Amino acid sequence: MSPLDRIAPNLRKGEDGEGSVQVHQDDALKIEGAKVFAVYGKGGIGKSTTSSNLSVAFSMLGKRVLQIGCDPKHDSTFTLTGTLVPTVIDILKDVDFHSEELRPEDFVFEGFNGVKAVEAGGPPAGTGCGGYVVGQTVKLLKQHHLLEDTDVVIFDVLGDVVCGGFAAPLQHADRAVIVTANDFDSIYAMNRIIAAVQAKAKNYNVRLAGCIANRSKDTDEVDRYCREVGFKRIAHMKDLDSIRRSRLKKKTLFEMPDEEDIVMARKEYIRLAETLWAGTDPLAPAPLEDRRIFELLGFD
Repeated sequence: MSPLDRIAPNLRKGEDGEGSVQVHQDDALKIEGAKVFAVYGKGGIGKSTTSSNLSVAFSMLGKRVLQIGCDPKHDSTFTLTGTLVPTVIDILKDVDFHSEELRPEDFVFEGFNGVKAVEAGGPPAGTGCGGYVVGQTVKLLKQHHLLEDTDVVIFDVLGDVVCGGFAAPLQHADRAVIVTANDFDSIYAMNRIIAAVQAKAKNYNVRLAGCIANRSKDTDEVDRYCREVGFKRIAHMKDLDSIRRSRLKKKTLFEMPDEEDIVMARKEYIRLAETLWAGTDPLAPAPLEDRRIFELLGFD
């Protein structure tokens, strides 16, 4: 037995794509009974804003929602709770990783309209693995039976990092949603995320639901890319100053004054939640080689 096998006996070598080394999810950690969505996208594209407003939209449909932030910055859920809540990994450190000493209220916090908020956190920069943190978070939630009373779970995942650690939510998700914008860098990142999800789909149930064009006046470049690879845009959130202001006020759009653009944005989030809850066709786009994206997008 190799040293690697002794350290991580559940490792799957190469099965998630050529050259990959992935830790296999423990079957006991499978999330059952809830619809699980993983939200990815380029760093700074607005995944947390999208995730939090989508969580509230689901709650407005009468669903019991849990949002899990998967970023060491632990800022995924602050518009839901109005504060930066402590992370699972920091709380575990406080009890020397004796998880039996924790109570649900130590790491699960209630946000706007009853949405439950958890910040998984992450290892210090350059150390540890984000996948371990995600696994420990799901393990805690299952130990305390907190997933049994949940209809929707949303994983809000760190930037466009698709290494084994931060791809871990894909092992739990039914559908992956990508947040993009109508520009080259965002679509370039989306293309690489699609490749990562497709690799995970070989061994897990996760499939792509589609993309959300965010902070974008137009969607022509996003739509052009989708037509080329066989993908689908499922929502369009325009570049609104009211969204920026809602973040500064530490609130979701559903708590802001009823201005015309805010009301329209809420309707789009509700429509998106209805679409995802009803179920989307599993998409299997064919990501492009990097050079092909250069040739496809933009103007001559």
